[in-house]
Amino acid sequence: MKAIVMAGGEGTRLRPLTCRVPKPMVTLLDKPILEYTVEHLFRHGIFDMAFTLMYRPSMITDYFENSKRTSFEYFIEDSPLGTAGSVKNAASFVDGTFLIISGDALTDIDITKTYEFHNRNGAKATIVLKKMGNPLDYGVVIADDDGNVERFVEKPGWEDVFSDTVNTGIYILEPDVLDLIPKGQPFDFAKDLFPLMMDKGLPIYGYIAKGYWCDVGNIDSYIRAHEDLLKGTIEAKILGRCAGGIYVGDGVSISNSALIQSPGFIGNGAVIGAHGEDGYFD
Repeated sequence: MKAIVMAGGEGTRLRPLTCRVPKPMVTLLDKPILEYTVEHLFRHGIFDMAFTLMYRPSMITDYFENSKRTSFEYFIEDSPLGTAGSVKNAASFVDGTFLIISGDALTDIDITKTYEFHNRNGAKATIVLKKMGNPLDYGVVIADDDGNVERFVEKPGWEDVFSDTVNTGIYILEPDVLDLIPKGQPFDFAKDLFPLMMDKGLPIYGYIAKGYWCDVGNIDSYIRAHEDLLKGTIEAKILGRCAGGIYVGDGVSISNSALIQSPGFIGNGAVIGAHGEDGYFD
C-alpha cells in the first residue's frame, strides 16, 4: 500500500516555532514531526510515499533528499486546495488502495489493523477514529455498532457532542474515490468529500483505533508531545542513547557532579557543567 502524507501546513498556531519552517518540520526532541510519521509508516511496511506540500516546500524536499530517501515523490500546491484537493493533486501517484496521513501529527496507531478492517468491510473509505475526553477541538464522527459512518460534526459545541470519537485525519481510500474530487479547487474530506459519498450511498466506515495520537496544533500540544515521547507513551524512535531515562545525543559533555532528573533529553553537542550550591548549573 502507498501513502500520501499531507505536509503543506503553515502552522500559524505554533508560531514563533513556524516562522521560518513549515509545521511538519517543527522538531520534537531534535527530530522533525514529519520524520516520526515516515518512521511509523516504515514500521508497517509502507515505503512508497508522496508528500503534498505548499508552505516552504524546499525545506521538506531538501531534508529527505539529503537523507538519501530519493524514492519519495512531491506534489506542490500553488494555492491552498484543502485536504481532499491536495490529495487529488497527487492522483498520478495512486495505483490502488492507499493511505492518507497527516505529517504534523504524532501517532503510533496500528496502520496494518486499519488496512485489514478496511478490506474486511469492503469500504470505499475508512476513517481512523480516536476516543478523546474533550472532542471540542476536533471533528466528531458518529458511526453505528458495525462501523458505518452516519454523521460528521466539525468542531462541535458541547450541545452538539453525540460521540467522543474524533477524526484523526488518517484515511484509507479506494482509488476511484478520487474521481469525486474536483481538480484544482479547494475541497475538504470531512466537509465535502465524505458527505458527498454518503449521499451517493458509498460505504464509509469508521475504525476506532487504540494507540497514541496527538495533533500537534498549538504550543500546549507541542509540549505534551515532548512529555509523552519521553515517558514512552508512544512507540517511537528517540535520537541518542538512553541511560536511566535520559536520552543523550552525540558529542555531549556532562560534569560528573551535574544533577539531571529523568525523563529528559540532551541534544547533540550540549555541555552541562557542575551543579552549584545555589541550585544552578555553573
